[in-house]
Amino acid sequence: MASGLQGFLWTMLLLFCAIQELGAWAMHTSVEGPGLGQQEDPALLASGRVKRGWVWNQFFVVEEYTGTEPLYVGKIHSDSDEGDGSIKYTISGEGAGTIFLIDEITGDIHATERLDREQKTFYTLRAQARDRQTDQLLEPESEFIIKVQDINDSEPRFLEGPYIGSVAELSPIGTSVMQVMASDADDPTYGSSARVVYSVLEGEQHFTVDSKTGVIRTAVADLDRETQDRYEVVIRATDMAGQLGGLSGSTTVTIVVTDVNDNPPRFPQKMYQFSVVETAPVGTAIGRVKAEDSDIGENTDMTYQVKDEEGVEMFKVTTDGNTQEAVITVQKPLDYESKKVHTVVLEALNKFVDPRFLDLGTFRDQTIVRVSVLDVDEPPEFRPPSNLMEVQEDAHIGSIVGVVTALDPDTANRPVRYAIDRSTDAERIFDIDANTGAIVTGKVLDRETAGWHNITVLAMEADNHSQVSRASLRIRILDVNDNPPELATPYEAAVCEDAKPGQLIQTISVVDRDEPQSGHRFYFTLAPEATNNHHFSLLDIKVLILLILTLKRHHKSHLTSEDDEDMRDNVIKYNDEGGGEQDTEAYDMSALRSLYDFSEIKGGDGGGIAGEGGLSGNPASELHSLPQWVQSPDLDFSVFRDYICRKVEQADEDQSVPPYDSFQTYAFEGSDSPVPSLSSINTWSSSSEQDFSYLGGWGPRFRQLAALYAGRRGEEDADAS
Repeated sequence: MASGLQGFLWTMLLLFCAIQELGAWAMHTSVEGPGLGQQEDPALLASGRVKRGWVWNQFFVVEEYTGTEPLYVGKIHSDSDEGDGSIKYTISGEGAGTIFLIDEITGDIHATERLDREQKTFYTLRAQARDRQTDQLLEPESEFIIKVQDINDSEPRFLEGPYIGSVAELSPIGTSVMQVMASDADDPTYGSSARVVYSVLEGEQHFTVDSKTGVIRTAVADLDRETQDRYEVVIRATDMAGQLGGLSGSTTVTIVVTDVNDNPPRFPQKMYQFSVVETAPVGTAIGRVKAEDSDIGENTDMTYQVKDEEGVEMFKVTTDGNTQEAVITVQKPLDYESKKVHTVVLEALNKFVDPRFLDLGTFRDQTIVRVSVLDVDEPPEFRPPSNLMEVQEDAHIGSIVGVVTALDPDTANRPVRYAIDRSTDAERIFDIDANTGAIVTGKVLDRETAGWHNITVLAMEADNHSQVSRASLRIRILDVNDNPPELATPYEAAVCEDAKPGQLIQTISVVDRDEPQSGHRFYFTLAPEATNNHHFSLLDIKVLILLILTLKRHHKSHLTSEDDEDMRDNVIKYNDEGGGEQDTEAYDMSALRSLYDFSEIKGGDGGGIAGEGGLSGNPASELHSLPQWVQSPDLDFSVFRDYICRKVEQADEDQSVPPYDSFQTYAFEGSDSPVPSLSSINTWSSSSEQDFSYLGGWGPRFRQLAALYAGRRGEEDADAS
């Protein structure tokens, strides 16, 4: 009974579905020709039979049939069938013979298996009508479709889960969090089986969901990450547009509340205490403190700073980027005797401040850091730290150079003893009084040997020599005039026998090893043993610092005329390796020579040089012009000086002459010096009466020449005899 009722209900449902789909599917009923889409059978046309057509409706079968009897699908029928069983109906195609069976006589089709539209929505089959006796095809083979009719047998499912979303804390109401979406396997084109609506099952106090789109939004504006940092919200999806009897599915959405900088830093303590020894070097870390921040990530990044002036001067604070701790270090040397405790005001503030939350209060906090300085036994300190002393080089041994002073900086103020580091004064040139620190000379000093001495003085506690300090001391040796002038180099002068009177023989320069206070000034005179030699005189030009030997008498009666040779004298002094032969900057000495009369005095009394006595010999051979310069104390050499200065300025201003850094010195050299050949080849007679013995006094350079002429003279004397 129950089975029959169930079959009836399925039949009625099938009829209802067939009526609904009747307008959508064309009926395959035709009495004038073959089935839809089929070609005429040539065999049938050749026999002369009249065409007939198939008769059937579009077939539907409801899915998920659970009855015990095969489910009736429909019936195929040919209009040539007279009901006598002479026609045989067959089907082929998808499910033919397995899922779908046909009655060969009546053409009724039944479904023998439970169908699922979500797996297959329709089946395509082909129908044939044959003569049972001859097996001839009475109707052309025709294709038909059995459509599986949908029922609401699939619930909505969330296929993209699990869902994880996020929203910033303190977000306004209605802030979008994320979107969820459910899928329904039922036919979306038929009925409301696939129409899904959304709702919140759990978490509706804080979140809402749009029933059509599945967008989840905040329902409150006071989400606080520090109170609760995540929520589990259950979202339900219901088909049949949420009507009674619809199927539903659900999913859990995890919503993470992200952080914003809405919390200021706070020090857990209002005071911290640290200690450090007074000898701690600059940069020593004293301790670490950290301000707590309820936020996370970069919202906890902090900077620290010292707020009071004393703390800024003595200590430095930096931020450890990994731990966000304040690292306090020594910035200035500490001194227990000066200050035992330092109080530092330390402030912490957020590095990144969100302007939206400034109305919540100040995002900084302060604390007090007390730093206790610990006393240590320190070595003596030199006071004041002067490192320069001076002493004259003629100071006697034991003379005081200076006094160094060192004091024990500790409260005990222990006595101090002094010593000299002998590795810096190995020769013991200086000594020091161990009690007073007085430095005295230990040896004779000589500025010209060593003008400076660098020594190291030690100061140590009397009862603890390990507590020692060192001070570098520079001692300058002051100069006294204890060295006479010396010739700059050994000089050897030579002059030809026929040199003119007034001929410049040698310019002599001297040096003094002493240190001049305002420049050396030398005065030149002939040595006492040379004053009786009337053949030479000395010309002292003071500032020019020149020694000039002038010939007072000559032996040759023949003098070369001034017109016989060039009167230009070039005086060039190179202090570098500049232009070489191309650097010929000079001036014509004839301009200077013309200012004074250097010619011989024809007759007259002659004049002497002060301090040398009168001149003797032939007055006609005496030179009076140059020696007279020495006699005049008011002699003015400004003419020489001005002329030389002009030439120097011209040379300096000429930028085209290389090298530009060449140094040229101009000085007056006196009259020209005609130098005839020293060889005897040019003598007028072979029996020269000239005496060459004077060549032996000309020095090493003329020694070979003197020996040569001295030997020849002896041979001539022997021949004459």
